[in-house]
Amino acid sequence: MFDSAPGITVNTGEAEIFLKRLGAGPPLLLLHGFPETHLMWREIASRLSDQHEVFCPDLRGYGKSSYPASTPDHAPYSKRAIARDMVELMRGFGHEQFSVVGHDRGARVAHRMALDFPACVRHLAVLDILPTEVVWNKADAKLALAFWPWSLLSQPAPLPERLISAAPDAVINNALNDWGSRSDAFSLDVRNAYIDALRDPARVHAICEEYRAAATIDREHDVADMAANKKVTCPLLAVWSKNGGIEKWYQDDGGPLEIWRNFACDVEGHALDGGHFFPEEMPERTADVLRKFLQKRA
Repeated sequence: MFDSAPGITVNTGEAEIFLKRLGAGPPLLLLHGFPETHLMWREIASRLSDQHEVFCPDLRGYGKSSYPASTPDHAPYSKRAIARDMVELMRGFGHEQFSVVGHDRGARVAHRMALDFPACVRHLAVLDILPTEVVWNKADAKLALAFWPWSLLSQPAPLPERLISAAPDAVINNALNDWGSRSDAFSLDVRNAYIDALRDPARVHAICEEYRAAATIDREHDVADMAANKKVTCPLLAVWSKNGGIEKWYQDDGGPLEIWRNFACDVEGHALDGGHFFPEEMPERTADVLRKFLQKRA
């Protein structure tokens, strides 16, 4: 069903966003992470489309979406700007309210969207992340070594761009093989699609700008909200990899759920026995968890 869904491009006023849309029912927006594209949802979208109208876009700068010019403060690639894209995209399809699921970078966009557009987001599911400011504030050698994009891609241009563009296959294979997920979860076609998405230097620059934004302006937005005690008000589901850093590194802070309860009013969640890419590694289980959350909270 996912493969047969036509690709659509929508102008949001700030960017042109490519997406796939399938199914019928309450609207559900699925947001990918790095180094993936909308393709990461291929199995999950098909499983949820029997009960939802599912939208799977490429974030600005990724995949087949456009890459607006950046600025010295990286604001065009802030989670706030990318969240605006997604809200305008959904409004273009007639949806003022919808549920959002995000993985990795997409979950950071989804978190920001729930803060900036609380009237729009009915349910929020964040997969294998903690809030951006928390991660940076508690960053140490474990993070730097295990999740090298945080430190490498946020370096000033053009160093990371040149490194990524020189060996996109090495980037993809390192991530898919070494971040705790089963390497056989990704077919050769999927690997090649992710590699091809990193062959365009302009897109690689946009992706680096998104990481630079996370290290700077996104943190400023998070700190301002924390100072104002602004929290996510819709139901929030946090699911994370049992084999990854989120499960292991933050126990002294009470663990992932306790951390999220400082940022949202209504939190539930648990770990899944997979790696960072568990939505692709175990799509049936992930779809099951999401379906139960969305049904219970309907």
